Amino acid sequence: MDYLEAVVAVLREEGEPLHWTRIQDLALRRGYIDPFVEPDVRKHLLAAIAEGVRGGELVKTEPKGTYALPHAGEPRGRNGGVSDGTSGR
Repeated sequence: MDYLEAVVAVLREEGEPLHWTRIQDLALRRGYIDPFVEPDVRKHLLAAIAEGVRGGELVKTEPKGTYALPHAGEPRGRNGGVSDGTSGR
């Protein structure tokens, strides 16, 4: 399982937005990520999250550092987020 798959699995299992530190903790505890095989877990996890946001597999939520799975069928806003119908002003 790669890092992005681990992030998606944790978010799917938890069913709610999580801070990246909580995602990391749960992925480690569940054995999705092995810190002995791949050192610098934080760097790889954050890179995978950024890749997931760019690719639309994850969305940024509030507060800062919190991520979620996109809701199926909702229109996409800027930065891969779900559009709330406002112009952002």
